[in-house]
Amino acid sequence: MFRFHKSLDVITLFHKASSPASIRAQTLLKQISAHASESATEDQASDHAAQNKFQRTEFELNVTEDPPTSDQLRTILEYVGSGGGRAGQIVDGATGETDAVAKLKDNPDSFQRPVVGSLHRC
Repeated sequence: MFRFHKSLDVITLFHKASSPASIRAQTLLKQISAHASESATEDQASDHAAQNKFQRTEFELNVTEDPPTSDQLRTILEYVGSGGGRAGQIVDGATGETDAVAKLKDNPDSFQRPVVGSLHRC
C-alpha cells in the first residue's frame, strides 16, 4: 500500500549575514529544526519521556539573503499589521503597505532583517 508523507512546512528566514540578530535567529532555527527531527530509536533506553514530552513539528528551513517578493511582503505586513508604524519596522521608512512595497522595489536594502515566516504558500 502506498503511504503519502505530509510535506514539511517551510520556514523562511530573511537573513543578513552581517547582522548579529540575524545570525542568532539562524542559529536558533537550526537548533529547533534539529531537535524537532530527533526521535528515540529501539536501541536507546526505554525511557522516552524527554522525546514524548515536547512534540515539535519538523520543518524545512529556507535561509535567504534576498528580499521578499511583493506578495511575500504583503503577507508579512498582513500578519504584523501595517498601521501604527509597523510597516516602517519591516521596510525602513514605510508608512503603510503600498509605501512598503514601493520602497522595497526602489531599494531592496530597506527591508529590515531578520524576518522569519512561513511563506511557502506565497
